[in-house]
Amino acid sequence: MRAYMPESQLFRDRTHAGHELAEALHHLAEAQPLVLALPRGGVPVAFEVAQRLGAPLDLVLVRKIGAPGNEELALGAVIDGAEPKWVINQELFNQIAPPPYWFEEEMQRQLSELERRRHRYCGERAAPVIADRCVIVIDDGIATGATVRATLKGLKQSKPSRVVLAVPVGPRDVIEMLRADVDELICLAMPEPFIGVGCHYRNFEQTSDEQVVDLLARASGQPGL
Repeated sequence: MRAYMPESQLFRDRTHAGHELAEALHHLAEAQPLVLALPRGGVPVAFEVAQRLGAPLDLVLVRKIGAPGNEELALGAVIDGAEPKWVINQELFNQIAPPPYWFEEEMQRQLSELERRRHRYCGERAAPVIADRCVIVIDDGIATGATVRATLKGLKQSKPSRVVLAVPVGPRDVIEMLRADVDELICLAMPEPFIGVGCHYRNFEQTSDEQVVDLLARASGQPGL
């Protein structure tokens, strides 16, 4: 792991973090990977990686399926793709025991939202095919790891040849937990105390929808905004 000064602001911004992460991922260029960003903050980071590796850039969209009457309590998640996948916390699902057909209906509702978001960001371009590909999943950082873990489990159902998780920064305990879910994990910095992702960036302004659309267009060779 690269050594950094023990200061809180490790990265100037997401573009800088992407440059640093691209250096650490250079050995994967020959695998012709597919770079998948978690929007929105992961997109500027992933854009720099995709440019450096000469790899296609796309999104991996995930929606939490919250419990009836308590949407913050995640019973599962649905992940978009050429063939959308879903994951479920079976133990919690059994404890909550939602009404019959509730999960299926909620999953369809979240799938509709995923389709709306993909159309907003990607237009008519279809979701990427994951099977038999090396995929690199990128975000601007990890806090609890819940969303990333659901994403990884969903992606594995699509049978990629290799799954790599790459992030600029995250808490050591969460990063170590996630290693079992991937073939390779790269995290540039695991500062202690961690506090939060944004604390380790000098500029952590929210990434806009317009920026996401622009970067995806530029990555695909189309004129940006």
